[in-house]
Amino acid sequence: YEIEMITRMRYPGYFLIVWDFIRYARERGIPVGPGRGSAAGSLVAYCLRITDVDPLNFDLLFERFLNPERVSLPDIDVDFCERRRGEVIEYVTRKYGRENVAQIITFGTMKAKAVVRDVGRVLEMPFADVDKVAKQIPPTLDMTLEKALEENQTLRSLEQSDPKVKELLSVARRLEGMTRHASVHAAGVVIAPKPITEYAPLYKGARDEITTQWSMNEIERVGLLKMDFLGLSTLTLIFDAVAEIRRTTGVELDIAHVALDDPRTYQLFQDGQTYGIFQFESSGMRDILRKAKPQTLEDLIALNALYRPGPLRSGMVDDFIARKGGKVEIKYELPELEPILRDTYGVIAYQEQVMRISNELAGFTLGEADLLRKAMGKKNADVMQAQRARFTEGAKKRGISERNATRVFDLMEHFAGYGFNKSHSTAYALLAYQTAYLKANYPWHFAAALLTIEAQNTDKLAVYLGECRERGIPVLPPDINESQLAFTVTADGVRFGLTAIKNVGEGAIRSLLEVRKARGRITSLHELCEDLDLRLMNKRVFESLVKAGALDSLAAGDPTLEGVASVAVRPRLLAGIDAACEHGARHQRDKSEGQAQLFGGFGAADDRRDVGDDRPVAAHLPDAAPWTETEQLSFEKETLGLYFSGHPMDRYTRELKAFGARRTGELAELPTNGSGADPSVPGVPKPIDAEAVVSDVIIGGIVAACRQLKTRKGDRMAVFTLEDAQGGVEVIAFPETYQRSASLIESGTLVVVRGKLERDDESVRILASEILPIDSVGERLAREVAIRVRMPADRGVFEALGEIFSRHRGDRRVSFEIELPSASKISGRLCVKADVSSQIRVRPSSTLIAEVEQIVGQGSVSLR
Repeated sequence: YEIEMITRMRYPGYFLIVWDFIRYARERGIPVGPGRGSAAGSLVAYCLRITDVDPLNFDLLFERFLNPERVSLPDIDVDFCERRRGEVIEYVTRKYGRENVAQIITFGTMKAKAVVRDVGRVLEMPFADVDKVAKQIPPTLDMTLEKALEENQTLRSLEQSDPKVKELLSVARRLEGMTRHASVHAAGVVIAPKPITEYAPLYKGARDEITTQWSMNEIERVGLLKMDFLGLSTLTLIFDAVAEIRRTTGVELDIAHVALDDPRTYQLFQDGQTYGIFQFESSGMRDILRKAKPQTLEDLIALNALYRPGPLRSGMVDDFIARKGGKVEIKYELPELEPILRDTYGVIAYQEQVMRISNELAGFTLGEADLLRKAMGKKNADVMQAQRARFTEGAKKRGISERNATRVFDLMEHFAGYGFNKSHSTAYALLAYQTAYLKANYPWHFAAALLTIEAQNTDKLAVYLGECRERGIPVLPPDINESQLAFTVTADGVRFGLTAIKNVGEGAIRSLLEVRKARGRITSLHELCEDLDLRLMNKRVFESLVKAGALDSLAAGDPTLEGVASVAVRPRLLAGIDAACEHGARHQRDKSEGQAQLFGGFGAADDRRDVGDDRPVAAHLPDAAPWTETEQLSFEKETLGLYFSGHPMDRYTRELKAFGARRTGELAELPTNGSGADPSVPGVPKPIDAEAVVSDVIIGGIVAACRQLKTRKGDRMAVFTLEDAQGGVEVIAFPETYQRSASLIESGTLVVVRGKLERDDESVRILASEILPIDSVGERLAREVAIRVRMPADRGVFEALGEIFSRHRGDRRVSFEIELPSASKISGRLCVKADVSSQIRVRPSSTLIAEVEQIVGQGSVSLR
């Protein structure tokens, strides 16, 4: 049937072109995605290995992809490994002729929110005023300024009450939609039977890339063949993880055929531990996973389809979770609907379900059902009226009453606008499952691959490294004697890759690795420099390697550094760079002149050798003052983009935890005070005045990326990033707060911020009400020190606490929460509170907390 339909619609040539370049990719080991879009519903595509999704297993519909009623033929978009996508495009270019193939231009236009910010900048309006207007524009697809003004009363009020805002929006409306820049389309490639210049004009970009001057729509309109070659980093991640598994274990893992019922994988999804998992990584999705507890691939397909603005806003997701969890009874309007909706617990989640219902209840062909699906999505009233009559008539012929047929049609009409393409959702859920399978079963190998891919994205790298620590995956520092280009798995953990170090190019790293391969373990700076290409390994590269800790192992060549801490080793390595480079240059010059160090004994001290030894005896490194721990961490941040050996906030962890302070990684998942649709879920559009706000969040961190601004009245304020070990969050200090705290809002300052957490679809930020130096947080914020003691506890515990209190006398209250065992097994333990402030008052500090917790247990102290 499919072959007949493909042939009738003169589509075989297109299928074979796609088959050919996918075949080429597979033969050369270039990872190809399991499918994309409605093509995953084609059995022919599956048999040709254009896709890896069996449509029969997942009840996918070919007619969603291709049917006689379609006006335009569909594309078959293909995902390739991001790193090697260019090889496939190059193959197509060679095969069909360089003059016949070109990439497609794309034009960036001035969207509603962006044009407001651009115009505000040109009009020299204060940042805070422009930001206030821009935030009123909902971040939904195809949002315009006119739509935003219609939907948002606050925005209308601003325009009416403020002449400056009125001018801003007036200019922005005139510029909205205009072309801002031209670039190469991320995926589109044109293949023509003759030179493209016979069909379309070409454009030479800033980097000499050749593209069509026409965009995607014009290319299709003139009848040229367009292919989408998409680069997907998840395929690169899977490929690298499987390669690392093969290298370290010898296991040949066929990821395309792993078991789809692996308990560890589903546990990972159920726990929401999906950082790095394709399509399931966002905080909102992780929250939904924890609630939905997916147990099958069908559950993942459904969640992937439902996690979109429409279903989230409509309550469909909550309904799905309640039905799946047995909290709401699953009911079907008609028995005939059960086999169609069983996998989604009675919720219409897919476009294919609308098509199936039309086909099986009202006798529509699947092609006609696809037209009905499109009409429902576009909400064309006239077309819908005619389709309703036809559906009712068809249902009657199958013994369904008009009343029931109307109810079913209403149900379809309601959900059709939210339904998603199941074929696409299936292919991507399968890819997500494969990624999660690696993370659940080969956590070290997955981590190495993920960290390599995100090596240049320091924000993500910090988050993923934090998760590695939480999951017990050791991440070892960079080391020129152990590290490779990429992050790799070793017997002791995941070793940091050298490409993640800033200012160190790949050429320099390859030179270094060649020296290591030839010499074996390198023991000194001087030895390292003898064979290195010193044009690539200049002083700046060496400095970055030292500051990142990658040369720490070279200290082994200097007996005076044995057992010395890295804060003392690294400054001496830094001081020794010039002499080592001079030695290396001299050695290479002598070698090239044929002297081969014959007179080494008369050279500098660093050239002395033992008899019969070709390797130099390393010179002692120059003396240098040790760095402070803060300096060392600062240098790690400079070269790695993150703190590695520790974090400046580590020493305050106990105190902040006792206050109930949050970490940045937790902010997106905090429960909110909003009403209506759950605003903790990203993708739910809402005006700023309906944003979710959590009051009195406390968070500690380091001030970074600070911008000083002025309000319209000329008052100073600031916007800065507050960083902790998990990442960063934007903090806004309005004039009142800024005035009290200006001296603290400087890069590198350690502070505690108290304020309101504001969350919308795009970001999380804190509106600061108080900014304090971290050293004074206990004294400034704490009013009471509460200590929880579980009984029985002997007299010695309280005597020891008394001694601690005497060393930390102050003016803050002290109370005990004493847990007593209960006689009843049902009621558990009883808790009695005892306020001892009349006898004891203390000064809160991290030292006090540590000493108390050493006596009564971790987490037993809280500050209030």
